[in-house]
Amino acid sequence: MFNWRDIRHPEHGGAEVLTHEIARRLVAEGHEFTLFASAFPNCKKREVVDGVQIIRDGGRYSVYWRAFLYYQKEFCGKFDVVIDQINTVPFFTPLFAKEKKFVLIHQLCREIWFYEKPLPIAIIGYLLEPLWLVLYRNTPTITVSNSTKKDLEFYGFKKISVIPEGINFKSLEKVPAKEPNTFIFVGRLVSSKRPEHAIQAIALAKQQAPDIKLWIVGSGTETCTQKLKSLAKSNNIEQNVVFWGRVSQEKRNELMSKSQAILVTSVREGWGLIVTETNACGTCAIGYDIRGLRDSIQNSKTGILTEPDPQSLANAIIQFLGNEKTKAQLTQNAFEDSKKYNWENSYNEFKKIVSEYT
Repeated sequence: MFNWRDIRHPEHGGAEVLTHEIARRLVAEGHEFTLFASAFPNCKKREVVDGVQIIRDGGRYSVYWRAFLYYQKEFCGKFDVVIDQINTVPFFTPLFAKEKKFVLIHQLCREIWFYEKPLPIAIIGYLLEPLWLVLYRNTPTITVSNSTKKDLEFYGFKKISVIPEGINFKSLEKVPAKEPNTFIFVGRLVSSKRPEHAIQAIALAKQQAPDIKLWIVGSGTETCTQKLKSLAKSNNIEQNVVFWGRVSQEKRNELMSKSQAILVTSVREGWGLIVTETNACGTCAIGYDIRGLRDSIQNSKTGILTEPDPQSLANAIIQFLGNEKTKAQLTQNAFEDSKKYNWENSYNEFKKIVSEYT
């Protein structure tokens, strides 16, 4: 598999978690799995993690060219299957790989270009994305949500299969006690996740709930973090917002379990694995009605979907706090729903798909 990051990359996300959970299960069943990914500061060029061979070379942008060169020199003819995982930019394997090919894609980039890249790069990426996707129309494609499946169908993809996400920790036995009026944001502090929307929504909700709190869990650049802290200060909620930074999974889960709900404000998601993980901690989600979250959050059943703006999010927060019966029902439903997501199901579906096309 070619992917821009691996599970040890400091900026790995849900896509890398899914990749590793499937890869290590393949290895456990006797298969060989090699992942080619970009390097990062102080990383090992070669490393075996849970039996998965990881080779690292190139950076955020050069990894694609390095992958091509490495394939020509070391990989060609030595594998049965090549998987091209697309995260923003593909590896263009249909142009050079001789083996049976699959594509794994969590989400299209589309409007994310304008949040993560400066002009004119954002415009170029936005215009090029549909063009390079044409190369994969007839390649068996694996994705994680119906939202992304519909996007791919729009661009002419014909062989699309959806596999479920999972969680890699044990769910709680029951819904835990909550911190009063406390909400949480979990994720990388980058533009496309829009953490500033969560802060703005809390500032608006504070007008009716003065003791409301927001825990922000995740890291970003020093510039981004300072901007968020300044935003909290300028909105007079500096005392209501706690920046936890990057924490262990155990601490993250503890904070999620104590929160009333997680606020998810992304521009676009493949699925939104953090929603499922939070549900497994006994906490529901209030998120934007965007691709991906429409799949992981069942509106008015396991959580709440709102229009993608801070005022709508604030309104949902106040309504959520104001109805104990609804709050308890959404929380319990989300908790029960999370129990059907596990990596064994994901792995079994993955194997079926690969077997069908090989």
